Amino acid sequence: MAVNVLIVDNSEVIRAVLREAISEEFQVVAEAEDGAEAIDVAETAAIDVVIMDLVMPGVDGIEATATIKELHPDVKVIFCTSVTQQERMQPAIEAGADGYVTKPFEHSTIQNAIRDVLP
Repeated sequence: MAVNVLIVDNSEVIRAVLREAISEEFQVVAEAEDGAEAIDVAETAAIDVVIMDLVMPGVDGIEATATIKELHPDVKVIFCTSVTQQERMQPAIEAGADGYVTKPFEHSTIQNAIRDVLP
């Protein structure tokens, strides 16, 4: 079964690294540079997993996660955040996050995080 992934990060460099890591095993179907764009994509694209940055301009990852989970409760959201932002993970979990990984990361870390949230 193909797993469709949405990558959300305001850094093109991070999106490229995530795309490379994820596409080794899963299907990257879309990318977004902020939470508002991620919500727009989630309204129309078939997505199984979202890799979400926590801190972004405009709509942040927590707000975007809450909205995406309202639209599609079965979509899994994995936060990809820096170590210094770990204290903000409790609000992310309350918004519906299913997991998180810290930056910097190995390809296998992202792949394992996706596998961990799948049924």
